[in-house]
Amino acid sequence: MKFFLILSLLFFGVQLYGQTHKATIPVVNLILDTDIGPDYDDVGAMAVMHALADSGEVNILATMASNKSKYIAPVLSVLNTWFGRPGIPIGVVRSNAVDLHAWQKWDSLIVTDYPHLIQSNDQAEDALGLYRKILAAQPDHSVTVCTIGFFTNLSDLLHSGPDQWSSLNGVELVAKKVKQLVSMAGKFPEGKEFNVLMDAASSTYVSEHWPTPIIFSGFEVGEKIHTGLPISRDSSFIKSPVKDVFARCLPMAKEDIAGRMSWDETAVLVAIRGYAGFYDIMEGWFNCDPKGYNSWDENGEGHFYIVQKSSVREMEQLINALIGHRPTARQ
Repeated sequence: MKFFLILSLLFFGVQLYGQTHKATIPVVNLILDTDIGPDYDDVGAMAVMHALADSGEVNILATMASNKSKYIAPVLSVLNTWFGRPGIPIGVVRSNAVDLHAWQKWDSLIVTDYPHLIQSNDQAEDALGLYRKILAAQPDHSVTVCTIGFFTNLSDLLHSGPDQWSSLNGVELVAKKVKQLVSMAGKFPEGKEFNVLMDAASSTYVSEHWPTPIIFSGFEVGEKIHTGLPISRDSSFIKSPVKDVFARCLPMAKEDIAGRMSWDETAVLVAIRGYAGFYDIMEGWFNCDPKGYNSWDENGEGHFYIVQKSSVREMEQLINALIGHRPTARQ
């Protein structure tokens, strides 16, 4: 395990240096793993991802679901289709996992109102098999995994054995193909956070066994950044699933009067553009107990959490601009 982590840190160091030389950074090969449904910042995060794909900054390899809600694959299909990428592979967790829908019912709303190729979770691929298939086909140390949901799929991947796609077990496959994991999870330097808590066993296993660097965007970062209000009021979008979600949900909670807290958007932004210029970074080790409480060992190595450097206002403007991006396919 230490060999894999040291090797990955060497590649990670090269990547961090390159973040100050943006012209030399290659397109990010990204797998997005989301619990899209319980909250709607995931919708903003997907809009950010597709906007940056339109600008040529990211190649979206797959969108994975760590939530078993019956709407989750159709919702992913709606958003990928809206942004002009209906063929992006979609994987849904098949193991024992959380099953949560959107209490505001925005998920059923956009599934009803917008076209999508995948009509049910049964039509999506098994997330574990899709992870292994995609990773096996990528160049070594070339994939960024961004999780903005539960760690269930990643735990399943680490536990997996050789199969038709690769003779490597899960830990070996990740160590060989993945450059870094960026995760919206945890509260720093310590606390309880939803994504960690809902599948604490998987959170603990992944934090202990994932063989590449992990960057955490914690609860305290996204909590301060409120976005989505501009697109909810944007009359230039006659019809948009992103606009519809924010316009429906923002009035339903008093804390969202200035916009929804932007936990997932910050993680996706860091996964694609890196943290430099936006955040400082702290190195250590993320510990998680069986009850979902996380703590931080500042003497550890290989895990990182981001600390706000840019002003909240600057981050809100940037994320709102990306959320409000008009898809290239529709311009």
